[in-house]
Amino acid sequence: MIKHAATDRCRVAVGYADEFLDLEVTDNGTGAVRSMPGPGTGHGITGMRERVGMYGGEFSAAPRPGGGFRVSARFPLTGTAA
Repeated sequence: MIKHAATDRCRVAVGYADEFLDLEVTDNGTGAVRSMPGPGTGHGITGMRERVGMYGGEFSAAPRPGGGFRVSARFPLTGTAA
């Protein structure tokens, strides 16, 4: 996120319980100014959403009230193959 956020830091939080693993990344950036028009070289939020979905997880990504951005994912841990 730091690469795209126009900030010098971000916060990563990891939470877990028997049933799930939560990941959250937040920043207070303003968003990077793209130097070249057109799509980026990665898959961005769409790719993150697809990857989380492959494991039956929940995903969200959105601007934060007051500035910055938040990305979160919850992965189920019950019923997964060992």
